[in-house]
Amino acid sequence: MSFLVAVTGKGGVGKTTIAGLLVSRLIARGCIPVLAVDADPNTCLDTALGVSVQKTIGSIREEAREIAGKGMASGISKQQLLEMKIAESLVEAKDFDLIAMGRPEGPGCYCYANNVLKEVLNRIASQYPYVVLDNEAGLENLSRRIIRKVNLLIMAADPSSKGIETLSRLFDLVKEMKIEYDRLAIVVNRLRSPGRGDLYTIKLPARIDELKKQTQADFVVALPHDDRLADHLEQGKPLLDLDQENPVIKHLDKFLDELL
Repeated sequence: MSFLVAVTGKGGVGKTTIAGLLVSRLIARGCIPVLAVDADPNTCLDTALGVSVQKTIGSIREEAREIAGKGMASGISKQQLLEMKIAESLVEAKDFDLIAMGRPEGPGCYCYANNVLKEVLNRIASQYPYVVLDNEAGLENLSRRIIRKVNLLIMAADPSSKGIETLSRLFDLVKEMKIEYDRLAIVVNRLRSPGRGDLYTIKLPARIDELKKQTQADFVVALPHDDRLADHLEQGKPLLDLDQENPVIKHLDKFLDELL
């Protein structure tokens, strides 16, 4: 059985960075291979992990339609064609594989891409001990039941009062949509340190205690703002190459010690 981790939250809080760092730290622990799933139409997880997506699930629809329309798929069932195209869209790296939803090419909604991605995950996720799903903003992918249940749901926010309030509303959506999870983690990202920025000086917003009580979260994770990480991302360097002594990594490792 795979251990499924889904990272969600509003846009701009660092979901992709958190997802990429989780992939990196799972690899560091020998929990390989990891399947990274970029379910955000604005595909960014590949850059964070130092690989390049050439084909996405969203592009499969038009490509398969074109092949079938030209009669080039004679002797191959639609399912076989789909599986072949899915295999082509999987990015294979040393210790992880990545698949990206992307955007549909041409007119139409995301229904087809969603259904294909759901089928892909149901079929191949069991081949990986850990799956990390980077969601688009909100709960769209989870509400569409791309995956039926996650072992760990991560709700990420920035430390602003508005950011923490957003998590409260997000949790209300989780209940409303009856999203199933085994454990819940609140991750507050980019916390400023009143001291020198070491592991133990960052403080969580006061509102967090109330939020933890409301959500009955199993974990509350504080991730500090770090200029080195920010520079690393701005330069387009893969998160796998980040200094192992980075304070953000230290905090994530501490969290994974408790989780695993």
